[in-house]
Amino acid sequence: MTRLLATTGALFGVGAVSLGAFGAHALEGTISAERAEVWTTAAHYLGWHGTSLLALAALLWSDRLPAAARRLLGLSGLLLLGGTLIFSGSLFILVLSDLGAFGAITPIGGLLLIAGWAVAAAGALKLKPVE
Repeated sequence: MTRLLATTGALFGVGAVSLGAFGAHALEGTISAERAEVWTTAAHYLGWHGTSLLALAALLWSDRLPAAARRLLGLSGLLLLGGTLIFSGSLFILVLSDLGAFGAITPIGGLLLIAGWAVAAAGALKLKPVE
């Protein structure tokens, strides 16, 4: 789980920078200002959640993590991973294809992200100080 979250987090970082630059340069002048803003939102969410996955992976690396916290933080990582793919991915596709149907699935990704953060909070409550 730790390797999956760390690798995906790093790849999300690569994607956020690459796709952000693509949107700012290659798409400039070819899409509306509203679509450019949607693209930027998708890139920002990709980057923020990539960083979050790296942080979760770092937490999960510890051998002192209580079992309940490990389960919840691992689940949180999976929810954030899936939510980010659906949320950002659907927005990127929406901008490139101009098919409104992709905008209809974006909220599913958003709900998964909310759930991921809520589960992360529950996992954090299970953490214990290192003695």
